[in-house]
Amino acid sequence: MKKYCFGIDIGGTTVKCGLFNVDGEVLDKWEIKTRTENNGENIIADIAETMNAKIAEKGLDKEEIVGAGVGVPGPADEEGNVPVAVNLHWGFVPLSKELSEKTGLAVRVGNDANVAALGEMWKGGAVGYHNVVMVTLGTGVGGGIIINGKIVTGSNGAGGEIGHIHVTDSVDKPCNCGNTGCLEQVASATGVVYLANKKLASCDTPSVLRDGEVSAKSVFDAVKAGDAVAQEIAEEFGRYLGLACANIAGVVDPQVFVIGGGVSKAGKILFDYIEKYYKKYAFPSCKDVKFALATLGNDAGIYGAAKLML
Repeated sequence: MKKYCFGIDIGGTTVKCGLFNVDGEVLDKWEIKTRTENNGENIIADIAETMNAKIAEKGLDKEEIVGAGVGVPGPADEEGNVPVAVNLHWGFVPLSKELSEKTGLAVRVGNDANVAALGEMWKGGAVGYHNVVMVTLGTGVGGGIIINGKIVTGSNGAGGEIGHIHVTDSVDKPCNCGNTGCLEQVASATGVVYLANKKLASCDTPSVLRDGEVSAKSVFDAVKAGDAVAQEIAEEFGRYLGLACANIAGVVDPQVFVIGGGVSKAGKILFDYIEKYYKKYAFPSCKDVKFALATLGNDAGIYGAAKLML
């Protein structure tokens, strides 16, 4: 009877690791440094080494282990190959094959945002649902789409790249993807700052945001304090994100949108701004979708990676 599984979440700075039982209980979690020098040539060996060390430390038999799921910051195909992962300085890497060879375990690989969505469906903010869209509002906007319990990866592994839906013609600089007017430019943490600076420059209304450094946190703290300018910024943010969610819902018809990432720490006040625009733009059959906050935080990736393997 196989009883255990590894969940591995490879980030640009650290690799988060978890040892789970098959019921989804995390038995141990730890991190190692992501060594990205020399085109990330040590990353797979380091992960294999830490997994093998954990097996020895816990006195486990490899026969007891189902395998390892791995989330990567880039696209991944069905065979577990990673065509490119810029933050790891990887070109094409046959991740599943190489890690399996070094550990003797089965390995499955997925994009990190998709895998985080799977984690939230399994043990987080979307428990009980099988049609889920996760929106991660961090430095960028990530996304993961789960339909009937399965990740939508697409033909290039780019399914769920919702941060690059076009939502506006009013942005005057290109996105990191090369296009202009992407959701990421107006709804990420940096996007909220962009909207705030633009608003502050265009009006002279008094605001606490004029007194210090502007951040997504300072904007939503000011919203909660009743600052009129901050509320206008939140309104614009909500319009763009509500519109994008409505467009996504018209295609995949989810039961729930799970909002995660650093901006989500503002809490349920976000939904006051997102949901009214969502309802304005959504197809009638999709209007009653639920919005929920992600609950697994930085552990969503290791939970989702474990579930991917299971």
